[in-house]
Amino acid sequence: MKTLTLAVCILLFGAFAATPPQTGKLTGKVTEAETSKILANVYIHVMQGSKIVLQARNQPNGVFSIELSEGNYSVRFSLAGFADKTYSVYISKGKSTQLNAVLEKVKPETKEELTTLYDNVALEECIVQATGRASAQKHKLAGAPVTMMSIACDYDEPYVEHNTEGYDVINENRFKDVINNPLSTFSVDVDRASYANVRRFLTQSQKPVKDAVRIEELINYFDYEYPQPKNGHPFSVTIEGDVCPWNPQRQLLLVGLKGENLNEEQIPPSNLVFLIDVSGSMFSANKLPLLKQAFSFLVQNLRPQDKVAIVVYAGAAGVVLESTPGTNKPKIQAALELLQAGGSTAGGAGIQLAYKIAKENFIHGGNNRVILATDGDFNVGASSDAEMVRLIEEKRKDGVFLSILGFGMGNYKDSKMEQLSNAGNGNYAYIDNILEAKKMFGSELWGTLYTIAKDVKIQVEFNPAKVKAYRLIGYENRMLNKEDFNDDKKDAGDIGCGHTVTALYEIILANSTEKVSDVDPLEYQKTQPVAATDSKNLMTVKLRYKQPNEDESKLIVERVEASKLKATGNIKFASAVAEFGMLLRDSEHKGTSAYSSVIERAKSYKGKDEYGYKADFLKLVEMAEVICK
Repeated sequence: MKTLTLAVCILLFGAFAATPPQTGKLTGKVTEAETSKILANVYIHVMQGSKIVLQARNQPNGVFSIELSEGNYSVRFSLAGFADKTYSVYISKGKSTQLNAVLEKVKPETKEELTTLYDNVALEECIVQATGRASAQKHKLAGAPVTMMSIACDYDEPYVEHNTEGYDVINENRFKDVINNPLSTFSVDVDRASYANVRRFLTQSQKPVKDAVRIEELINYFDYEYPQPKNGHPFSVTIEGDVCPWNPQRQLLLVGLKGENLNEEQIPPSNLVFLIDVSGSMFSANKLPLLKQAFSFLVQNLRPQDKVAIVVYAGAAGVVLESTPGTNKPKIQAALELLQAGGSTAGGAGIQLAYKIAKENFIHGGNNRVILATDGDFNVGASSDAEMVRLIEEKRKDGVFLSILGFGMGNYKDSKMEQLSNAGNGNYAYIDNILEAKKMFGSELWGTLYTIAKDVKIQVEFNPAKVKAYRLIGYENRMLNKEDFNDDKKDAGDIGCGHTVTALYEIILANSTEKVSDVDPLEYQKTQPVAATDSKNLMTVKLRYKQPNEDESKLIVERVEASKLKATGNIKFASAVAEFGMLLRDSEHKGTSAYSSVIERAKSYKGKDEYGYKADFLKLVEMAEVICK
C-alpha cells in the first residue's frame, strides 16, 4: 500500500539578524531541473528527526537564508507542480552552509496532491493535525501572516509492483580440448553478491532466477583453510585435485588464493565516501532503512585516522556530510539517520560528485574508496550501462577504489552493479538482511574496504599429454583473452585483506575415451602432443598481480604434478557449493548432481565454521530441495 505523508507549509516572513556565534546559516537558491530557471515562493520545511524546526519560503529571486543552531537537519522543498525534494544538511556554528535545491516538474496523479487555498480556519485545523492544538493556538496568537498552504493527505490505494529486476545472461563455460585451447585465462572475482541474492529468493520460497546464480560467487562466499602467504607475495596459492563428484569418470582441480591477513594497526588511514541512493525506489524497508543499518556497523568500526563523507543522489546529487574524522561518530551517524527516500535517480551525477569528494580528501599512501549503495535503478543523466562503465573506468585513474552494495528487490539491477564494480577496481555485495550487513562491516570489514592486490589474473596451461579437455566452473563474465594476461593495461579483479578466491576446473584426462570436440582436425598444423609427453606436469598455473599503488605486475608460477595433488576439505566443500549452483541453474553439466549429495558432502567437510555460514548453507540447500523440484 502507498501512503503520502501529511505535510503542512506555513508561510513565514521576516529578516534574519546577524548570526550569533552559537548558530549558523543555511543559504542557497532553488531552480528548476530542466531549465535551470529560478523558482520563487518555494515552501521550505526544516526538521530534526520528526520535529518541525522551522517553515518558511524563499524570496522572489529564488534565494533563501535560514538561521539554525548547530546540528543535522532534513530540509524539504515543496512547490505546486513540482516533486518535493529533501536534503540532509549539517549546520556548523558561525558558518554558512550552501544548499542549492533543484526541483523537477511532475504531473499530479490524485486530487490530494494538488495545492489548495485554505482560509485561516482550515489552516488552524491542519496545524492541529500536524503539531497539536497548543501549537496551533500559539501560531494563531502570534498572528503569523499565513495565507497559503500545501497539503498532501494520507490515503491508501492498491499498489501493483512490477518486477523489473535485471540480470546478465550467463552462457556456461563449455569443455575445451587442450590441443587447440591449451590456455585458460581469467580475472579473479571476490564478489559474493550472488550468494546473498540467491538466499533472498529461497528464504522467500522462490526459485532463483537462473542468471542470478553465478557459481564462482557462491563458492567464494565461504572462507577455506588456505595457508597465509609467504615469499613476499600478498596472497598464497593452493592447488588440489579430486574425483569429480557428479561425474566420477572426470577429475576436479582447485586453484585457491588466500589474501594476507592484516591487523587493524597495519591498515593505512581510510578516506571513504558513502554514495547513497535516496531516490523514490529506495523507500521500502529492505532498501534505505536496511542500508542505514548496514552503514551504522561500518561507522562504529571507524578508527580515529579514518574519515567519511556522505554524498546522496536522487533527482540531483548533493553532499550531506563533508569529510568527517572517525572520532566524530555521532555526527556521521546523525547524518545517516536523516536520510529519506524520494525523487528520480541521477546515478551518474552522484558518482561524479562522490569521486570529486574522494579526490579532494585523497590520502596518499592511504585507502581511498567510494562505497555506492543502491538498488541500481539509474534513470537520470548517465544511466546506460555503457555510459556508466566508461565513467567509472575514467574515475578509477585517480586511485580511488569502488565498492558496490546492492539492496532490495523488484527493480533490482544486478547486471548494472556487477559491471560497475568490475570497471571500478572494486567489489560487489548484496545485502539481503541485517546479518549480512554485520558480516560485511563487522568480521570482514577490512577485506571489504582494503585492497592488497589489484588486477589479479590467472592463466592455466594444461599439458595435452595428461589432459584431453577442461571446463572452468563459473567466471563466465571474467574470461580474458590469452594476450590479456601479460598486458598490464588490462583491468582485472582485486583481492582484499584476508579474502579467499577459489576456482574449480572439471577436467577429462588424456586417456579417457570420452569425445569432447566436434571440430574437424586441422589441415595445416600438427595437433598431437609431442614434447609435452616427457613432462610429468599436469598443468602450469601462472598468476599476475599489482600492488595497489603500482602499475607494473608481478608474476607467480606454479607447476603441478598429478601425483602430488591431494584432496582436502577445501575441494570437498567447494565442490558441494558448485554442485548446488549447477542444480539451481539446471546446468547441462550437472551430471548426477543431487541435493542429497550436496548436503552429505557439505556436512562432512564444513570444517571450522566460526560464524555458522556453512551451517546456514545447509539450510539453504534443504530449502532449495523443496522449492526447486
